[in-house]
Parts: sequence; C-alpha cells; structure tokens
Amino acid sequence: MACVPIVPLAGYILRATMNPTADDDPELMRRACSGDEPARAALFEKYRERLQAMLRLRMDRRLSGRVDSSDVLQEAYLDYSRRFEDFAADPTQPFYLWLRQLTGQRLIDLHRQHLGAQMRDAGREVSLFRGMPEASSASLAAQLLGRFTTASQAAQKAELRLRVQEALDNLEPTDREVLVLRHFEMLSNDEVAKLLDITKQAASNRYIRALKRIQGMLKEA
Repeated sequence: MACVPIVPLAGYILRATMNPTADDDPELMRRACSGDEPARAALFEKYRERLQAMLRLRMDRRLSGRVDSSDVLQEAYLDYSRRFEDFAADPTQPFYLWLRQLTGQRLIDLHRQHLGAQMRDAGREVSLFRGMPEASSASLAAQLLGRFTTASQAAQKAELRLRVQEALDNLEPTDREVLVLRHFEMLSNDEVAKLLDITKQAASNRYIRALKRIQGMLKEA
C-alpha cells in the first residue's frame, strides 16, 4: 500500500489557520440602519460568500440534488429583509452572527422539510450544536483535502480522507465545533466565544488543543 503523507498533512493543518475576514463596513451599516434599501441588500451580499461556505459545511449530503446553498440564502434573505429593522433597533449580538443564525435556522427548516424522519440515521438524530446543524467529518475532510492534495497524491486521497474523518470524529464535541468555527468558517476567537457562551481564553485553548490533537492522531495513524 502506498505511504499516505499523514505527517505533512498534520503540519499543514497547523500552518493553515485562517484569519477572520474583515467584513465590517460602518458606513454601509449606517446607511442600512437609516432605511437605505440598496444598502441593506449590499450588506447581505457582502457576507454571501461566508454564508455559502458555512452552508456547504453543514448541509446534509442527502439534500444534494434537492436544494443548494443558493436556495437557503434566498429564504434567509427574505427573513433578513423582514427582521433587519428589529435588529437595527436593538442589536444584541454582532451583525454577522445574527445573519449566520438566520441562515442556519433556514437550513434547519429545509433539513426537516426534505428529510423528515430521515433526520434519524441509524437510530441517531442529526446533531444540532446550539441551533446549527453539525458539520460532518466528511464535509470537513473534503474541504481540507481539497486544499491540500496535489495531482500526484490523488490515488492516496481516499485513504487519507478516512483517516482525517476518524481524527475529526475523535475530537471532543466542543473542541471540534471550535475548530470548525475558527478554521473553516473563519470566525474570530471573540465570535466563537460569544456563540458557544464560553470565555475567550477557553475558546482559544480549545482551538489550539483541537489542532494539536488532530496532529497527534494523524502522526500515530
């Protein structure tokens, strides 16, 4: 059997920490809050790419061919349009986290609508983490290896994906979610702490621990 480059991948994971996207635009937000409809539309569009990335991670693969991220975002935009004034009047959380929550709720609704009883897989209900469908290890591994694997490594990709999925599945659930939020959704440490209702230090510690645990598990594989 060909040698799978596990150690290089472990090092890649540690090096490839994504920086949060600097999406804040105070002037656009001011105009949107003042009732400028084009500004509100532009504000939503500013975050579309990040929302799509989140949806690709968290959408159940059994929905493939039935709905895609554009369908979810279309429904989320309607919610956003109806509820923006309420948010602007009393913003209890950062704008992007609020927008992500609206989009996540729409994804949950579509899961229930299209899967129904199938949301139970092998007797286990699809996991929801604080109101958001869990990102599957298969989706995470596919995204990670999509960035890592070169053409010369293509024949080894299937075996490597299984090992990465196993490493992800063996993480403590909160550590895994922190990894997803920081590394794949590109949220800041502050945003992760707010979402999970933990301290900023705890969020940082869990992220570092998750990265190192994956590194260790892959080296031992």
